[in-house]
Amino acid sequence: MPVKISDSWLNSLLPMLQRLDRLLEQAIATAETIASSNTATNTATNTVTNTAADFYQELPIEQVEQWLQHESGRPLLAIDQEQPEAALQIAQQCPRWHWLQQQLGLTGFELDVIVLALAPELDRRYEQIYAYLQNDGRYRRPCVDLALNLLCASATLKLERRQYFAANAPLVRAGIVRVLPDPYQVEPSLLSHFLKLDDQIVRFLLGQTGLDSRLGSFCEWIEPNPAKEMPLVRRTIVESCLRQIAARQTNQYLCFYFEGTQEPEKQQAAIAIAQNLKQPLILAHIAGMLEPRDRFESRLSILLQAVWLQDALLYIEIDGLQSPDLEFSYHRFLAALTEAKGIVILSGTKPWGSLQETARGVLPVSFACPEPLERRVYWQAALTAVGVNLNDADVQLLSNRFQLGPTQIADAVTTACHQVEWNAALNSDSSIHAQPTLQDVLTAVHSQLHHHLSALAQTVGARANWTEIVLPIDSLSQLREICNQFKYRYRVYRDWGFDQKSFAGQGINVLFSGPPGTGKTMAAGVIANELQLELYRIDLSQVVSKYIGETEKNLDRIFRAAEAANAILLFDEADALFGKRSEIRDAHDRFANIEVSYLLQKMEAYEGIAILTTNLRQNLDEAFTRRLSFIVHFPAPDESSRRCIWQTVWAAQVPLAPEVDLDFLARQLKLNGGNIKNIALAAAFLAAETDSAVTMHHLFHAARREYQKMGKSLSETEWKMT
Repeated sequence: MPVKISDSWLNSLLPMLQRLDRLLEQAIATAETIASSNTATNTATNTVTNTAADFYQELPIEQVEQWLQHESGRPLLAIDQEQPEAALQIAQQCPRWHWLQQQLGLTGFELDVIVLALAPELDRRYEQIYAYLQNDGRYRRPCVDLALNLLCASATLKLERRQYFAANAPLVRAGIVRVLPDPYQVEPSLLSHFLKLDDQIVRFLLGQTGLDSRLGSFCEWIEPNPAKEMPLVRRTIVESCLRQIAARQTNQYLCFYFEGTQEPEKQQAAIAIAQNLKQPLILAHIAGMLEPRDRFESRLSILLQAVWLQDALLYIEIDGLQSPDLEFSYHRFLAALTEAKGIVILSGTKPWGSLQETARGVLPVSFACPEPLERRVYWQAALTAVGVNLNDADVQLLSNRFQLGPTQIADAVTTACHQVEWNAALNSDSSIHAQPTLQDVLTAVHSQLHHHLSALAQTVGARANWTEIVLPIDSLSQLREICNQFKYRYRVYRDWGFDQKSFAGQGINVLFSGPPGTGKTMAAGVIANELQLELYRIDLSQVVSKYIGETEKNLDRIFRAAEAANAILLFDEADALFGKRSEIRDAHDRFANIEVSYLLQKMEAYEGIAILTTNLRQNLDEAFTRRLSFIVHFPAPDESSRRCIWQTVWAAQVPLAPEVDLDFLARQLKLNGGNIKNIALAAAFLAAETDSAVTMHHLFHAARREYQKMGKSLSETEWKMT
């Protein structure tokens, strides 16, 4: 939407432009006097255009001689100067000019330079006037020489004021005025450099807001909108930041560092802060700033200038600057921050102290996961906002179960509502519940969090329940204790104060040991089903890397992605990493021990459930097993257990022939549960092929195939032996 320029802004510009017009009128009169005194046949006309054409197209030698007689260094267009403080007095009546002058401590001369460069941006007639005064139709912008000639009354003053166009001068350093070389000369002098007012300064002086066109490809502009309802945010953090801002002096630089993994949540907090301050927010994307990389510094300079001029807050995520090949750009970024003005919010996943960098006045703000009580408030607010009513127990379960921030909670509730509406539309059934149930919300949460882990681990889909798993009573009791520890951890740790007594983490670290096929993965599924959590299998043999340090990086990514979902992590084949640690003989052994220690550290810090499986319990040393919450043994099933497995392995719809003897199968086939499941499934396919019930013949054929996979044989004689 175009910005309208009000009469007030135009009126604030007029006094400055009127002063410039008076100076230009005197300069034109002086130039015409010089031209009219020339003895050449070219006679100056009354129009600026024609006079200019005669004045600079074919310069007569007599005029050159006349100029050579001019006092060296004296301004060629010497005019009667107004009082030097005149520009300052006029600026005091114009709010934006006065603000700019106060911010940079500008002199009256510098304000006049700004007006000189601004005029062609407002009216093209100034281009013709400048071309005439500079003796060249190509020179339609003011050069340094014209500025000095117009604004200096003596040679001494003209020499002194050259410093205002140096690289470290306020106007140039702040990017207000760009000093550009004459493109028609090779290595032109300073006097031949042109003056170009920065586009953002033009917009500022015109009272326009919004992004500069040079920032549009990598920045977003968020205008404060009091009428817009604010989303759920971390209110305690927002209020703390607002108190810090209120305590600072007006326009004083202040920099926050938002630390945490939930980028949307941090952005929403920044938006809330800007909304409270009634200031715009600029969201900058570092990837866009770095493409191409050689323009990074210039883009950063423009960005910081926009923040200053627009009185905006800046939010910028800096993880993209952390790679080694960007070290120089990162240091330049930090150096630029020391010159910044206003409020800057940096965002990253690493703690600020770990970055080993110092920057002026950075205040770290941790976006650690909110506590269950705070999460409960967010859940209740999100549900109430869309008219969903869940009972207190369900809200408590959601707040305890998932480590989510307010933005994720609101997204989950919205997703659940949309899914219910979609299901109703598909079924055209008005009897479908209009409001999401707890299960709908759980499904929405799982779908939201799934993508974070899907690239790192495999989802374990079909899950068993307590009636399907066959284990010794003590092992089953341990599984239930694991579930109970997770369900009641907040009561014990927070309400009963054990978090003050425990020096280890509050996660649950479990080891499942036993031969292959004894139900370790199935047991993990039972736990996930009971707790209504997602289960992810991680193959440690794929995580462990031969490259030093890579294993730790892989593990860090896994645990970080699992935090919000409180997902159950099942590390299969733990022997790949947790073999019996021996004495250190070489560097490889030393780094292998570091990897083990790092995994133990991550497991203890993880507040969810981490399960390790191993086939070789004896290979794990005592130092490791002491740090586990549970060790559950999965023995090879005895005949009684095998009979239970054969009983539960069949789905209710499977047709079993009366001849199928489960007692015989349990007695004759001394196999683990995994093998029994494979045989049952293969026999079902054989029966389906003949459109018949599952018979002992099908089971014998399937058993032979399973034995072949195991490198064994099963003859019909052995099958029939009793």
